[in-house]
Amino acid sequence: MRRTTVKLPEELDERLRHEAERRGVTVSELTREAITEFLDAPSGGRRRFGAAAAGRSGQSDISGRIHEILSKEWGR
Repeated sequence: MRRTTVKLPEELDERLRHEAERRGVTVSELTREAITEFLDAPSGGRRRFGAAAAGRSGQSDISGRIHEILSKEWGR
């Protein structure tokens, strides 16, 4: 395995360390996982918003359901 040094803003470093501790993994493991997920994403690492085309869905209740739709898209 190769070693790579990455400079992170303090807040991001704190979030990374907190999440690694929460999951019970090392910072290196979590970092590898996050990079792998990013690079393996079908959109080439860019987040896609499926709700962006909601105006062409043929459904008339989209504006009233936008929070539900976005939550579903963002996995929250």
